[in-house]
Amino acid sequence: MNIYHITYSPEPKAVYLHFWGCNLSCRACLCHKKIYDCHLEETKEAIFQPNQMAELAPTAFLDIEQVQNIMRNLEVRQVYFMGQEPATDPELPKLAKSLHTEFATYNVLLTNGFSILPVKYFDEIVFSIKAYTDSLHREYTGKPNTEALANFISLYEAGAKLRAESVFIPEYIEHKEIEKIAWFIGQVDKDIPYRIDAYLPVDDNPWRRPTGEEMKAAVSAAKRHLNNVSCLTGDEELKYKVTRIV
Repeated sequence: MNIYHITYSPEPKAVYLHFWGCNLSCRACLCHKKIYDCHLEETKEAIFQPNQMAELAPTAFLDIEQVQNIMRNLEVRQVYFMGQEPATDPELPKLAKSLHTEFATYNVLLTNGFSILPVKYFDEIVFSIKAYTDSLHREYTGKPNTEALANFISLYEAGAKLRAESVFIPEYIEHKEIEKIAWFIGQVDKDIPYRIDAYLPVDDNPWRRPTGEEMKAAVSAAKRHLNNVSCLTGDEELKYKVTRIV
């Protein structure tokens, strides 16, 4: 498997499985700054440092049996499959099924949606929509978005519980583009929750961090098409403590 890092939050009894490898090349990927969970005490400030560069790629990975053994030593209710792109790991469905079976976990998959997986193994899917405009998506990620948008609709029609997320980048992926994304989601279901995350400067990109007012305006634009819109500005206090397991 491609799992290289595991973190745990005792209060919600949540395990976070971090996968390595992705099928996109997003210019603002936070893994360019830090490959380990940014909610840890030792890493949470690093993502705000403008010149922060990520560590080298991981070289040690866990197999399914090792993950299960780790889980047996924890109280677990929720499992988040995250990191880069979990769906690129061919063993992901097998792991999700085994955790459902043995631990009765609530499985949440964070994905860019370029790979369709069996819905029955995941209780919730957080779908990251990078851009609605195809040319912008190509420039930002290196790939067209037609497949991902089609998969969003397919997952919904298959009965998946969906949430959507996007990153707001001033003068790039901003109000008009966020509203286009919200319009697309609303055409599927106006009640799908949508969260807008503030961009944090990465690499030598020319973009700045958005202001609070810009984030509020983005939320307002999205609310023209959706009933449940929120945002993260990056200044929020951590709700729960997160500890490193691996």
